[in-house]
Amino acid sequence: MNPAAPSSGDLLAMPVADEALSARLAERMKVVERALAGHIRSRAPFVTDAASHLMEAGGKRFRPLLVLLAAETGSHPDTDEVVTAACVVELTHLASLYHDDVMDEAALRRGAESANARWDNHVAILTGDFLFSKSSELTAELGADAVRIQARTFTRLVEGQIQETVKPGADDDPLEHYLDVVAGKTGSLIATSARYGARFGGATPEIEEALASYGDMVGTAFQLSDDILDVASDSVVSGKTPGTDLREGVPTLPVLMAKVSSRPEDARLLQLLDSDLSDDDLHAEALALLRSHPAMRQARDYVVSRAQEAKSLLAALPHGPVREALENFADLVATRTT
Repeated sequence: MNPAAPSSGDLLAMPVADEALSARLAERMKVVERALAGHIRSRAPFVTDAASHLMEAGGKRFRPLLVLLAAETGSHPDTDEVVTAACVVELTHLASLYHDDVMDEAALRRGAESANARWDNHVAILTGDFLFSKSSELTAELGADAVRIQARTFTRLVEGQIQETVKPGADDDPLEHYLDVVAGKTGSLIATSARYGARFGGATPEIEEALASYGDMVGTAFQLSDDILDVASDSVVSGKTPGTDLREGVPTLPVLMAKVSSRPEDARLLQLLDSDLSDDDLHAEALALLRSHPAMRQARDYVVSRAQEAKSLLAALPHGPVREALENFADLVATRTT
């Protein structure tokens, strides 16, 4: 017997229970994919090759999908402007990945060789710049308001990237500093994705603001849930090596929460968190201690509270399959940390 073909919902980056809505979004995502392929073409074949490298490696395409879903709250969700807006946010996201990989000296992205590893840092940086410029060209087609929104989003995104490279000052709270980084790097563009969809789909200003706030919160929560999974997940299930951030000394939500602990029994963990964990034995010890620490539950509770807060904002939307899909995604963010 041949296995059943995947449903349209299985092909989307977030759970959409309503079959009609799921099928509609899946078809619209095909339009977005074709448009993206056209937008990254350059008159120089090498530039096209470099710009298409990460896009062809895959990715969830969550941001353009959110644009399409948010547009469903309006009176005209199938306009060309909605597709253009979906391309804007995805090109912006892709551009940021090229720059991120240079900053992180990453060798892999989405299971493929990163652009900086395949070519060099100069090519990766300039390719990111090319994608940002293409995103800006498309934004100009959407009008002055869209340009202003995109500029503010880009400011937040870059500020988040810069903050990530700078340690908090002596008087700064490291946890608040980190949350600002995540909100800037991740929450800002997801918020704009929801805002663009609502605006160009013809939703009311009230719904637009609610969806933008929802996107900011649920996007930040989704990134923070990755922090927890980095510690708690099994490599067989997640496909990732547990404790990668921990080994690389990247401050994450559970680590920062554990570091403020005053329990005497945490002395060894705190010592390890401030040391070089490239050694396999020390890394394994730190990972085991962190997994059993109350900070893991605190981190989970924080993510759940953010996801629930995001869901509460959806009260501005009418009941129906769109609101249900957004609520289900917030629930997914909360439950994926358990």
